[in-house]
Amino acid sequence: MTAAAENTLRADVVVIGFGKGGKVAAATLGRAGRRVILIERSDQMYGGTCPNVGCVPTKALVHHSGRRRPDDSPQEWFEHAIGEVQALTSTFRAGNYDALNGAETITVLTGTAHFVDAHTVAVSNGSGEVRVVGETILVNTGSEPVIPGIPGLRESPRTVTNVDLIHTSHLPGRLAVIGGGYLGIEFASIYRRFGTAVTVFEASPQILGREDDDIAAAASEILAGDGVEVVTGAEVLEIRGEDTVVYRKDGREHSLPVDAILAATGRTPATAELRLENAGVKTTDGGAIEVDEHLRTSQSHIFALGDVNGGPQFTYISLDDSRIVLDQLLGSGKRSTADRIAVPQTLFMSPPLATVGLTEKAARAAGHQVRIGMQRVADIVAMPRAYIVEETRGVMKFVIDAASDEILGAALLSVDAQELINTVALAMRHRITATELRESIYTHPSSTEAFNDVLGTIVRG
Repeated sequence: MTAAAENTLRADVVVIGFGKGGKVAAATLGRAGRRVILIERSDQMYGGTCPNVGCVPTKALVHHSGRRRPDDSPQEWFEHAIGEVQALTSTFRAGNYDALNGAETITVLTGTAHFVDAHTVAVSNGSGEVRVVGETILVNTGSEPVIPGIPGLRESPRTVTNVDLIHTSHLPGRLAVIGGGYLGIEFASIYRRFGTAVTVFEASPQILGREDDDIAAAASEILAGDGVEVVTGAEVLEIRGEDTVVYRKDGREHSLPVDAILAATGRTPATAELRLENAGVKTTDGGAIEVDEHLRTSQSHIFALGDVNGGPQFTYISLDDSRIVLDQLLGSGKRSTADRIAVPQTLFMSPPLATVGLTEKAARAAGHQVRIGMQRVADIVAMPRAYIVEETRGVMKFVIDAASDEILGAALLSVDAQELINTVALAMRHRITATELRESIYTHPSSTEAFNDVLGTIVRG
């Protein structure tokens, strides 16, 4: 037997990446009796981005930032919060590992994987290389932060990504955020509430450019009220002398010394190390793995799940990807990405902004005749919960098809928006009309009963 043969493992299914889609697929296939090998390059990422450096720690920081009292030392409270968050993520990480590696049919390998050929993956760690041969291969390596090519940004020791911020216990005195999208605004809101002075630089005329102007304006008003400085129409020119952001606005050059610079301009699929060309797997110009509606790649036995396939970068999309792949491997093979309707999303500023479906401008551009139901949270008589929890900021907006009365989209900037939006999305999927949603019976006091008022308040047709 050759040395290569001695270091070769065989499996029915090889999963590269311990993210949401990969771990759910691995667990389900293992229970079905398939021999599964799951590969993760870092022992700090068991479970994927969400429980380690994404959803769980960031939302935990949102929670802890809101609990800081005026007399609490910002630095001490931040250190406390980071300690709590790291303990939480450590628990989740260990639970994810034990749940899969403890299964009789599943083995977890820790190391960096790359394709040798269409059925063989090499896994390297500090002690050598193992080759894994799989009949079916699932790629679930996720995405990684993008640092734009601004002169001096990559070289500056003050530059951080969202992942870096999760792992530091030092609270910066002044934080510059480059990018006014979801990631940038979320971290701006978190760090401001911890006590950091925050400036957000956005090149577009407004933050949250995908949203309607009135929703973006309401979010901007809340951020300004919390003390976040938002500079729109700003072109960041360079990072000078390691710690100074130089930018142009209205034709004039400005500079701002800072303690940390968050690059929040997006994430890119993590495919660079995979050597996909060895397997004959095609990628897009942006580096994502090309897939069909069933998530098959250019090799029919290789699937791509989650951020790596270039789809929406949400944990729940990765979960739904696993359902599609499992239906291919264990079910009828009919489920596809085309089945996704009314997928919601939430920006966890304070209060959160949750959206689903079409914006008003998108609906009108698509030719819909619409009615707009909209109210400020402070004016919603049927929502005393907002006053109970002392959070009356924000606005609720519904885009309704004038002919069918169906809900085309919604933007909820309010307390509990991250929960409310799921009810709206479910109503949209099942074509429940705005009138039906408005006239439903809701518990009291709750946030859902706001629908009784907002959907009856038509501000324009």
